[in-house]
Amino acid sequence: MAIIQYVRVPLDRIGVLIGHNGIVKEELERASASRITVDSEDGEVCIEGMEGEDPTKTLRVVDAIRAIGRGFSPEKALALLEDDSLLFDVISLAHLTPKALKRMKGRIIGQKGKTRRVIETLTGVKISVYGKTVSLIGYPEQIKVAREAIEMLLKGTPHSTVYSFLERKRRALEPEW
Repeated sequence: MAIIQYVRVPLDRIGVLIGHNGIVKEELERASASRITVDSEDGEVCIEGMEGEDPTKTLRVVDAIRAIGRGFSPEKALALLEDDSLLFDVISLAHLTPKALKRMKGRIIGQKGKTRRVIETLTGVKISVYGKTVSLIGYPEQIKVAREAIEMLLKGTPHSTVYSFLERKRRALEPEW
């Protein structure tokens, strides 16, 4: 029995999901042994696992599609299919007012992208700030640390304190990373 999953992707990310001449969609289908149907009117994506194939691949491609929908490049999202240990995590900022959302996204990204770059460098996690979400791709321990750093920023912790926290965590976990 084939597994069928549905995901909704923002309309402005449909082109990225499909790719030039359908190349990204084809790559996702090939890597996951599934058939992907994209409704470009409402952003609904249907993923159908092929009969007799590993069903976990179908479930993993759902995360890759969600990652593309949350602002990641297809290359970064495809890593989820290549390495079973990688996780995709989303932090919702939907509870914030529009003014607070803009301010918090600014705190997470930092001036000229510095804060996001520091978190990515010190944790090894890829970060995408898109819409009302902050999305992460990385290994479980790395995501845990990056998520904690982002939550500190959301609570108003000074950037210098967050950077120090990240440095300490990196030294403590260095052999694993």
